Amino acid sequence: MASEQSSLRVAHLDADAFYVSIELGRRPELRGLPVVVAGTGPRAVVTTASYEARRFGVGSAMPAARARRLCPQAVFVAPDFTTYREVSARMMAIVRAQVERVEVVGLDEAYLDLSGLFSPRAAMRRLVAEIASQVGITCSVGIGPNKLVAKVASDAEKPAGFVVLSREQACDRFASSPPGLIPGIGPKTAAKLEAMGLATLGAVAAADESMLVERFGPNLGRDLQRRARFEHAGSVSNARKVVSESRERTFDTDIADRGEMREALRRMTASLCESLERHGRSGRTIGIKVRLDDWTTVTRARTLSAPTRDAEIVAAEALRLLDEYAPPRPVRLLGVRVAGLHGDVERAAPGAERDQLALPV
Repeated sequence: MASEQSSLRVAHLDADAFYVSIELGRRPELRGLPVVVAGTGPRAVVTTASYEARRFGVGSAMPAARARRLCPQAVFVAPDFTTYREVSARMMAIVRAQVERVEVVGLDEAYLDLSGLFSPRAAMRRLVAEIASQVGITCSVGIGPNKLVAKVASDAEKPAGFVVLSREQACDRFASSPPGLIPGIGPKTAAKLEAMGLATLGAVAAADESMLVERFGPNLGRDLQRRARFEHAGSVSNARKVVSESRERTFDTDIADRGEMREALRRMTASLCESLERHGRSGRTIGIKVRLDDWTTVTRARTLSAPTRDAEIVAAEALRLLDEYAPPRPVRLLGVRVAGLHGDVERAAPGAERDQLALPV
């Protein structure tokens, strides 16, 4: 028992259908119905869907129009990210009160370092019960010797899953699963593996390493096999993951007028900087994202000499970047971003010297 307990080093906590759960808490009459959280514009995409809607094939990032065709009886609810962030903060506060080292990787999920806990399983069961009681959110939990095992385990039996696996048990349980089950193995890589006759994790794990290295290179080839064997050396980081914040908008119809683009960027910048002010954050790198009507996506950025959250400064830089790029075609999407975020600092003076180095965002 002691050796098993000492091997349970990491938990992955993942809220089940997080945004939908919040909406059902506000509208309990929707429980049991197919519910889809999505925008209302013609180009809106699904943010998340209830498990009832998922049975019809509705999934995150799917165009909302397609979701309506797949599940015409679904109830569509507009997203409320202000509330989602507030609920996430309450949930993570409960987690941090019980576990010393927590790595938050999204509004609805986190890795927890279980080192030093006398009974990791019991501690995690108490934690999910407290989150359900105080926040009204159901969570799934995966526990294992490393972050990779914990992450895949937490997805294995949603909703309200609680899966504990050793590395060897994970290899056995998921040997027949496709490589795409593993974080970091995307569709293109999975397709290349399948073309090589490696259609399962078990096949990748047992493959000749030299074959993988020849096809994918020494770094990726070896990493693919390590992942297929559920080997992972990364530790749970206590550092907060909020290093940037952005706002973006997909327009209902493409816009070609530069004045409309500038006004849209100003509005997004005002919303972004209001949030930065509220959370006491400032950043040095200002960036924009432009997606043209042919889906060409371009990013531009500039780093200032001092961090800021001043809307006038951020807007001036974003507009300057837009003018320098001068979109050659109508624009489908625009976004603005402040990166390199730090805690509360004095605002940069409006006339602060600016570094002209361009960085990708």
